[in-house]
Amino acid sequence: METIFFIIAIFIIVMLGVWIFSQRRLKKRLEDRIRDALHKKAEITNFLSLFSQNLKTLDQIDTSMNMTARYVADLVEAQSICIFSLEGEYLRAVGISGAFPPLHTSGQYVLTKPRYILESLKRDRIKLGEGIIGEIAEKRESLLLENPADDPRFAGHDTVIPVRTLMAVPLINEASVTGVMCAANSRRQNSPFTAEQFSTFKFIASQVVLAQNIVQVYSTLSEQQRINQELEFARQLQYSLLPQSFPPWGDFEVHSFARSSKEVSGDFFDFVQIDDDRLLIVIGDACGKGIPACMIMAMARSFIRSSSEHFTTLKNMLAELNANLFRDTDDERFITLACCVLDKKLSTIEYARAGHTELFIYVREHIRRIFPDGSALGLLPTELSTFDTFCTEFTPEMSILLFTDGISETIDEKGEEYGDDRLMEVFKKSRMNKETPDDTIKAILDSLDDFADSDIPQLDDQTMVIIQHSPSPYY
Repeated sequence: METIFFIIAIFIIVMLGVWIFSQRRLKKRLEDRIRDALHKKAEITNFLSLFSQNLKTLDQIDTSMNMTARYVADLVEAQSICIFSLEGEYLRAVGISGAFPPLHTSGQYVLTKPRYILESLKRDRIKLGEGIIGEIAEKRESLLLENPADDPRFAGHDTVIPVRTLMAVPLINEASVTGVMCAANSRRQNSPFTAEQFSTFKFIASQVVLAQNIVQVYSTLSEQQRINQELEFARQLQYSLLPQSFPPWGDFEVHSFARSSKEVSGDFFDFVQIDDDRLLIVIGDACGKGIPACMIMAMARSFIRSSSEHFTTLKNMLAELNANLFRDTDDERFITLACCVLDKKLSTIEYARAGHTELFIYVREHIRRIFPDGSALGLLPTELSTFDTFCTEFTPEMSILLFTDGISETIDEKGEEYGDDRLMEVFKKSRMNKETPDDTIKAILDSLDDFADSDIPQLDDQTMVIIQHSPSPYY
């Protein structure tokens, strides 16, 4: 009986020992997993911290993937890392650390400085499925080669940088391949990459994908900020080109207004003194919007101011301006223009237009619409372009309205245009009420806003100029 109890006791002790041993092993595995998880968490934290610190300025976006490659190289103890980004059907090197061998080509790269190798790699495109890199991307399979020389895919591979060991992983974001990351040669002397290095390499790949996403977002923001800076520069340029006040001109007043549908407008107006008695008043609308339209506007303004120094007639000025624009702009660029010569000595006004909206004249409680012939500037060669003029005495209490088509073509929520008739009616009513030119402009703007609803974005710039003869305060 004692023997049986002894055997049972021994069995219990052995089982207890086994249980304790297994619990210790389990505890160690849990501790290892916790330690591994904490280590990976630290790796992620370090990576994100380092990455964010290197993206404090937009100028560093282009080199951010190089920084990522250096971080990965240090983490897995690799001599060189190359990160490839998938663009359509081709892979392109976007980040490098160390002297990475050009695995996808048999060409000789005699330069071993990383930035020169990266420049060479960036010029190359690896087709999906082509070579080791292209195959990794196509098959979405990770690769560890302890001795690449034994791999048939390296047969005949010749490079100034020997490949002793290699790791490669696909970069996958939401089930889509975004690139490949490859490590060549271990920093551990003459040793292949280990399973531990390979595991870390595969793990950090997800953080590289995150870096790709961040770079893409920052690049988009960077591009948008560059565009915004260019637009702001063009807006300031345009504003500096527009006259800020009208020069005193006898019994005449000129008032203007302009607002653009975009940050930069294609509309413009200008006042240029020809001589002691004559003033050139110009309003124009360049084809298109944004910076291209602004540049044409600036070009036209420069030509107009230059021609005013040897001004003869409106016809000759428009012909010269057309020749210059036709020569210096492409087929899709042109400008419409309306111009007046206001003679304060003779109290006359001469009007010509080049594809522009008509002129409205308020006189004796009526509106006259004046539209002499003339083609848009820059569309046709000089021999095919003709410009007519209209000249009239500018009597007291007469008013003239010049405007761009953005005024009459203002649209409402149904897509209906404001039209010339509404504009004439508001202009006429304001003049009959003997309102000031500024009040007339305000009345037109209020009518436009009531018609269109201020929440509806307009497709075109809106500009107008009012000229009024006022021998006494307004009448």
